[in-house]
Amino acid sequence: MLTKEEMPACPVATTVALIGSKRKLLILRNLLARPWRFNEMRKNLEGISQKVLTDSLRSLEDDGIITRTVYPEVPPRVEYALSELGETMRPIIGAMENWGLEYQAKVKEQ
Repeated sequence: MLTKEEMPACPVATTVALIGSKRKLLILRNLLARPWRFNEMRKNLEGISQKVLTDSLRSLEDDGIITRTVYPEVPPRVEYALSELGETMRPIIGAMENWGLEYQAKVKEQ
């Protein structure tokens, strides 16, 4: 989680600092639908390395946006899901999706 000193003064900059990377946005997009396991997310997000996915998931977890649940099985099963705080991002990602759809439609008209 960002400390008070690390938090940008601008609220938009705070949001960008938390979810602004391409990978984090795609992770959140997936988690809006359902919880995901690490390997299935890695397969779904083409071109992402294990390290980048791990770092992104850890960062989102540290910021309280997602939860990580480890099930006591052999082999261990780990699932990632949106936290209560992460659920509040649903309208933000939805607005981005709507804008993207409108933009795509406008470009196709040209």
